[in-house]
Amino acid sequence: MNIQELLIIGDSDLLVHQVQGEWATKNTKILPYVHHIQELMKRFTKIEFKHVPRIQNEFLDALATLSSMIQHPDKNFIDLVPVRIHNQPAYCAHVEEEIDGKPWFHGIKEY
Repeated sequence: MNIQELLIIGDSDLLVHQVQGEWATKNTKILPYVHHIQELMKRFTKIEFKHVPRIQNEFLDALATLSSMIQHPDKNFIDLVPVRIHNQPAYCAHVEEEIDGKPWFHGIKEY
């Protein structure tokens, strides 16, 4: 896709600092991911990490809630999440308003 600059927004201040190499990674399960991300970072001319608390990112909070409900019989396996690349940007303005006036994730958050 020839992306040169990248802004990564994360809700874990710890992981943001670990990936940037500012803090040590002691958790052996996370270490391979941190190393992989650090290798991927070399592909960009500019990469910036921004910490946004989960409470300020409702979409991320809804995804985290959903992911915490999924249990796989093999604890070391994570199902792949298919990601489609579109030729044009998608905006929240294209999401139709709910009849009750509440956001689409309200039911999930309440659950």
